[in-house]
Amino acid sequence: MCGRTACTLAPDEVSRACSYRNRGGQRRRPRWRDGDADNYRPSYNKSPQSNSPVLLSKRHFDKSAPVDECVLASMRWGLVPAWFKESDPNKMQYSTNNCRSENILEKKTYKDPLLKGQRCVILADGFYEWKRQAKERQPFFIYFPQSQSGEEKKDTDEQNDASASNNDQGNDALSSPSEDRETEPEWTGWRLLTMAGLFDCWTPPGGGEPLYTYTVITVNASPNLESIHDRMPAILAGEEEVRKWLDFGEIKCLDALKLLQSTNILTFHPVSSLVNNSRNNSAQCLQPVDPNSKKVPEPTASSKMMMSWLKSGTPQKRKDTSESKQDKTETVAKSAGPLHQWLQGTSKKPKVN
Repeated sequence: MCGRTACTLAPDEVSRACSYRNRGGQRRRPRWRDGDADNYRPSYNKSPQSNSPVLLSKRHFDKSAPVDECVLASMRWGLVPAWFKESDPNKMQYSTNNCRSENILEKKTYKDPLLKGQRCVILADGFYEWKRQAKERQPFFIYFPQSQSGEEKKDTDEQNDASASNNDQGNDALSSPSEDRETEPEWTGWRLLTMAGLFDCWTPPGGGEPLYTYTVITVNASPNLESIHDRMPAILAGEEEVRKWLDFGEIKCLDALKLLQSTNILTFHPVSSLVNNSRNNSAQCLQPVDPNSKKVPEPTASSKMMMSWLKSGTPQKRKDTSESKQDKTETVAKSAGPLHQWLQGTSKKPKVN
């Protein structure tokens, strides 16, 4: 199942990392819902009951919003159904951190939000899973392969840019740079994992602030992960799958459920047992280890990228650095990114803390 994640990006980085193209072909940065950026805290070791960044259709909050507009929200992990009658959401007597895709229409807790179109995408650097080995459990960190995603995304974006440019010719004089043209530099940081989920909004019976919560939908593990665990989060592998999952108006629930498939494209590496304790929150939680040795193993391509990204500093430091680069040319901004450097053949091994 999925009981622990990591999301180390600052709020502004999350917004840039999950930019999307609207139906007109323009690339958009989803804005945070009012106040939610302050409720999210980056973490190397997120457990249930903590807040995570969630992507969803803005129409859930604003009925007049364009059908293809997305928004970021900070939601608590562990779905509390709208009909829950207790005054304390912590009194839920069963776990709703995960929802099995096979049973989603059989349980009222999940069926109600699904039929209401309350679909969302949970964003994370990756998730942790534990493999049982004799009397011990070895944790693994599981995430998108970074070496492939960067080049593929770049090629796709360049093609879409050309198409959007052709469609927009003749409208430049009437277009607002901040609204209709792509002005953001290409995201060259960590490619976020996009997990399918459901959310609900619970309000205390006696009145008070509404609480938004979510559950991660799980499916059978893919062939390359089943040796670790028999279940995995339902991964939305590309921008088109994310769009379809969030478009609750055009894509009805039964068709959306067809997107929930085992995805054999994730990579992983073993990590330290430090992650077993949710109070441990440092980059060491993600550091690749050799389960049979105290030495740090030779890094893989994707783990190199991860450690290079983490070494670029804290989320705030990366944010400050990226903001200072926005005044430079696009070429300079791209060449400074850790993903770009690594794709060009950077082979420097990460330092061991």
